[in-house]
Amino acid sequence: MGTACRRPAPPGRRGPPRRLVKTRPRGRARPRWIAAGLLVVGAAVVLGVAIGPVSLPPLGVALELLDRLPLVDIDSGLDETQANIVWLLRLPRVVLALLVGGMLALAGGCYQGVFRNPLADPMLLGVASGAGLGATLFITARAAGFPAAQGVLPIAAFVGAVGALLLTYLVGGVGKGGRNPTRLILAGVAVTSFLSAVQTYVQQRNAEAIRQVYSWLLGRLAVSGWNDVLTVLPYVAVTAAIVLTLRRELDVLTVGDDEASGLGLHPQRSRYLLLAAASLGTAAAVSVAGLIGFVGIIVPHIVRLLAGPSYRSILPLSVLFGGAFLVLADLLARVAVAPGELPIGVVTAFAGAPFFVLVMRTTRQEAL
Repeated sequence: MGTACRRPAPPGRRGPPRRLVKTRPRGRARPRWIAAGLLVVGAAVVLGVAIGPVSLPPLGVALELLDRLPLVDIDSGLDETQANIVWLLRLPRVVLALLVGGMLALAGGCYQGVFRNPLADPMLLGVASGAGLGATLFITARAAGFPAAQGVLPIAAFVGAVGALLLTYLVGGVGKGGRNPTRLILAGVAVTSFLSAVQTYVQQRNAEAIRQVYSWLLGRLAVSGWNDVLTVLPYVAVTAAIVLTLRRELDVLTVGDDEASGLGLHPQRSRYLLLAAASLGTAAAVSVAGLIGFVGIIVPHIVRLLAGPSYRSILPLSVLFGGAFLVLADLLARVAVAPGELPIGVVTAFAGAPFFVLVMRTTRQEAL
């Protein structure tokens, strides 16, 4: 009787209908990963401030930092000289590393989402080289006697970054087949080589500024006070606000332009806005810290493995883990050859080059 009353299965389906399984959405960054990111950032800050030519007690540094919070009154046990080392010498450098690392990681994750390519990175798409050329032109012009304020440097780097991105986009569309992620990556490599050659020519024609330019090209976070932090902070705030606000649209873009348009999204407008914001953040980071590579590849991939593929999780967590990563890389650069100091770009390259090869080996061919 029960068999007679059973509704026949639809044509083409074998066996009983599948049950709908409720799955837990993975769109948002889970609180435990946010907490882990904040914990890693806090530990990196304490270590970055405590370790140096003059060692400071980590607990005392942590209490000193907490003492400046509202409604908190704690005796850190540090004397006046140690407190000045914390607030005037080391903390500005650590905060700058947090901002630069967070921006490079955020830009890398944004580029990977826009181009749907796991190898997309400011260093590979010509954006960093364009920003470097713009900053080099500014440095050499200032060394030649042209009046220019320090705050104009990020603007010059931004102009170069946007110009390089447009050039990469144009070169990637030349020939049959149109633009695709692989062609854009190859176009970025070509544009990077061309801009690097122009930059070398400018350096040779301006020997008086070549030492400053070389120091900047290798990446450095040596600061004197909070000036560099205040210079880059507005650009970082604007970039983070735009990219994090549009992070849901990146998830929609991954399904394709036709499907995104059907969902009410304007793909090209969102793509251009995200690229402009990521280029602004990259330009600002490059202008104060030089060319620091591989942060935009390493951090978003690690976050993707830990927290899932949604950019609603990847982007905010990349800001946290990217900042902590660069603080620890800068710490290693300061202590590896003490009393000397390695360029931070060398440290990130040592970590990033093997990681880049690993990403290439594990990425499916169709994703490229």
